[in-house]
Order: sequence, then C-alpha cells, then structure tokens
Amino acid sequence: MMNHTENLTRYTANFVDELAASGLTDVVISPGSRSTPLAMTIAEHPDLHERIVIDERSAAFFALGMAKKKQHAVAIVCSSGTAAANYFPAVIESYYSRTPLIVLTADRPHELRDTGAPQAIDQIKLYGDYPKWFHEMALPEADDPMLRYARSKASRAVHTANEGNQGPVHLNFPYREPLIPDFSLENLWGDRSEQSFYTTIEGERRLDEEQLKRLTTMLTSFRKGLIVCGPQTDPDFASAVTELAKLWQIPILADPLSQVRAGEHEKDLVIESYDAILRSETIRKHLKPDFIIRFGAMPVSKPYLFYVKDHNDCAQFVVENVQGYREPAGNITELIYADGAELCRDLATYNMANAFDAEWLKTWKKMNETAKIHLLETDTQPDMTEGEAVRCLAEAVPDESSLYVGNSMSVRDLDTFFLATPKNVQVLANRGANGIDGMISSGLGAAAAGDATTLVLGDLSFFHDMNGLLAAKHYGLNITIVVINNNGGGIFSFLPQVNHEAHFETLFGTPLNIDIGDAVKMYGGTYEQPANEVELTKVLNQSYQHEGLSVIEVKTDRTENLQWHRTKWAQIENALLTYLR
Repeated sequence: MMNHTENLTRYTANFVDELAASGLTDVVISPGSRSTPLAMTIAEHPDLHERIVIDERSAAFFALGMAKKKQHAVAIVCSSGTAAANYFPAVIESYYSRTPLIVLTADRPHELRDTGAPQAIDQIKLYGDYPKWFHEMALPEADDPMLRYARSKASRAVHTANEGNQGPVHLNFPYREPLIPDFSLENLWGDRSEQSFYTTIEGERRLDEEQLKRLTTMLTSFRKGLIVCGPQTDPDFASAVTELAKLWQIPILADPLSQVRAGEHEKDLVIESYDAILRSETIRKHLKPDFIIRFGAMPVSKPYLFYVKDHNDCAQFVVENVQGYREPAGNITELIYADGAELCRDLATYNMANAFDAEWLKTWKKMNETAKIHLLETDTQPDMTEGEAVRCLAEAVPDESSLYVGNSMSVRDLDTFFLATPKNVQVLANRGANGIDGMISSGLGAAAAGDATTLVLGDLSFFHDMNGLLAAKHYGLNITIVVINNNGGGIFSFLPQVNHEAHFETLFGTPLNIDIGDAVKMYGGTYEQPANEVELTKVLNQSYQHEGLSVIEVKTDRTENLQWHRTKWAQIENALLTYLR
C-alpha cells in the first residue's frame, strides 16, 4: 500500500508530465509552501522550462506576455490564499484578450477550509466566470484510475486554454502535508502514451459556397466599402487581407495591433492615418460608407468609434474566428464566424474588381497621404512631445522584433505615429481590459519568448509594475523600455476632467515626482534621458546593441503635449477639408 508521499508524488508527476505531453513548455512559478508539490515537480521535469517570479501579480502578467508572443498557453503556479487572488487582473486580461493561460493554484485540504486556518480562503471559482473552465482537483491518490484522472485534467487544461477563443483555465489543487515529493521513485513520470491524453481534430472554419455567394451578392449592391482590421495576432492574416483589398480595390483601415501595418506584404491600400482623418466630424460625415467588413477586435481609435456611430445605418459585417459579440458601437451587425485569413482567400476568388467606387478609394488614399505629411513633419521646438517620441521609436524599432505598447496615451500615439513599414515588427498590447497594471511584466514575458523587445509605456504604468523589473535582472532579459514621463495621467488632459482645475491634479493628474533612474539602477539596468529626437534615436540604437535591461525616460509636459496634439489635428483637418472642397 502506497504512503502519503508516494501518492502525492505520483499523482502530481503524472499531472505535470501530461502538461508537457499536451504541448506545454513554459511555467511561471511564484514561491510558496502549499504549492511545493507542483513547483518542485515542474522544476524536476526535463521538458518544462520554469521561471521564478516572486510577486504573483507580476508573475501572471509575465506569463500573459509570453503567451501573447508565443500564441500558446503558459502555466502559472502559486500557493494558497491571497497569492492566488493576485492573479485576478491577469486572468481578466487573459479572458478579454483571448490569451491562453493555465492557472494552477495550490489550496488547503477541505478539512482546513472555513476553520480559521492560515492562508485558507475560498478558492472555488475564485475568478468567477472569467476562466473557460474551472476544476477542483481531487486529493492525491496514485492508483491507476486516479493517475489517468490526473492526466486527463492536465490534457484538458492545455487543450481548453488553446482551443477556439483562447483564454484562461483554472485548476485548484488541495494538498495535505507533508508536501515534499520523492523524486527517487521508479517510473516517476508514469506511463505516458504516444500522444497526449486528449487529442482534438478541428475542422476549418469556413463559409460554404452558398454562404459566400450570398455575401458577395449582397456586397455588389454597394459602392463604397471599407475593410477594417482591428487588434489580432494571426501571422497569415496580413497578406490575405491586403491581397483581397487589392483585388477588390477598397481601402483597409488598419489598427496598429492588427499586424497589417508592418511586414513585407503590399500596403498600397492600407490607410494607417485614419485616426487622425476621422477626428473631424465634418470629414466623418463626408466619408459615409455603404458597408464595413471588420476583422479582429474593435480598433483602438475613438474617432473610428464615433465614425461607425455616425453611420449606424451602414451595413456592418464583423468576422470572428470562432464566436463572440464584440460590437461596442451598438450597431446592427451581421456576424460571420469563420477564420479571417481563410475568408479573405475565399472572397478573393470572386471577381469584384469593378464593383466598387474608384473615387472612394482615391479619396481615402489622398487623405492618408496628406495626413502622413503632417504627422511626419518635424517641429522646431527644442522639447519632445509624446507624439514625437513615439514617432521616433516607431522609426528606430529593429526588424524582426516585438513592440509591446502600454495603454492610455502610449497606444493612442502609436495608433497615430506607427506608419506602414516593411520591417517585421509584431505589435502587442493588453487591450482586453485596457488596464495599466502589469505592463512591465507583460513586456518582459514577451522578451522571454525570444525576439528583441521594445516596451513603450507611461510613467503611471511604469510605477504600477516597477517590481516586474526584477525578472529582467534575474534572467538577464533583453528589453528596451521607453517611459513617457509626463508626471501623471496624461490621457486625462484630453478628457473633459481637465476643465475642472480645482480637482484635476489631485484626482486625475496625480503627479508621481519620482526618480525613475534610481529605480532602474536598483534592478541593474542602464538608464538614459534624451532631450530631443536626435538623442532619443541615438540611445535607442545603442540599447539594441547591448544585452540586458535598458530604460529610456522621455520627459514631457502635459499641457504642451495637449496643445501640440491639437495643433497637429487642426492642421490635418484644415488640409483635408481643403482637399474635399
């Protein structure tokens, strides 16, 4: 008869081995006592790469960034109690951004729950409805049925996180003491089959011929169409959608997170300046479309949201790879559930070259060219604005790299100033819940997955996750972090709150007045504070030449930045209105 330690060891080892058999390669562990069986067994397994990130909130976002980059599930492991609660923000982001995350929380055994025992909180469905699947694991036993049970749950966790609309799964492990596994046992990893416990055969998600004919027949009744590409990560999509647009001769409004602005595919019909173009209500009304086909999530651009609200009678088609109802404008929409790249290729077989208005395309292209002239125009003022800093970064970011962008002003400036480029740059962000927490850790997680990585974010986002920098020091990760420091919440300067001076600075501006250079020194990184675009370009290029953590702080003034943006937008609006006349 097996004793407690053997039951614990074999049960956990079979579970962990099946994670690897099902394709999992990376696990992020936060130290704790109750999670000892999982943590030690994962560290012992030859096919799993574990990383230790002490703070659980940081660990979860680190895993999230890695999963976004790899487009495959990453697991996180922590102890019981509030350690597990610190995963919650990343679990929410995982759900809304459709990023696969396997959450493995250790727990007190059932007899210690609700008794006042330490670190014993209610962890059953701790994350509510956000996980795609929750399961309370059985207490460890090591007879054959229970080992198959452990393997089945591990396999299901990996497949469920990765399949369909990817997202988080949560498995909760109650463990009794003693917690130390015995790795000297024979046949420690159990009897793995030649394939994972569960295998899936998933067919292509495509419209049939009748559905395609119905859709194309409907579109031929229109003259002015738009393809809109929102945030998405499919590497095959950009070439497929740009080829479709070329054949049909209609413009593409491409979000910076769509992966359509960067790469070797043709971009003649890509309208990357639509955020600046659509800021004018007059221009929005002039550019009335007959139909919009949107791929991916809703674009970052708020002017685009106003645009579709202004034209709520326009026929709108939203393509979801699996399922979903992502339509925040509240417009009547026909949802198409099909793989986006495959749908583009299927639609490209239908000859629609002369179906649409050539002047419509010409107008969009001319407006885009006009807007870009002003966006690229260099100012004579000595100080850098946030837009200029992001424009400089967009030009300097190296080929074959990742660009991770923070929320609030950073992603909006990237939307404006990250123009079409032949460089292969994958642009990532946490746009599921749009929070500012965990950004440093997310960027470092992406850096840990391989490519050279640049993270651009604001000072409040930097402050929120400064302890995430420890992972860069611990693992020697190569990352360039550009901190746009306007000493507070710069995005609020663009909102109506700015007009309430009595409360603005205290409640919204929230200046930090901290020395970022001291924080970088504490974590062993290099620090630079360039004064202008020439210096910024220089230090950016230098950062890409050496290993480790590089932090570049760009100090800006919120009031000057607001005025600079407004001036740019006014110049663009005047130029476009002149063209339309």
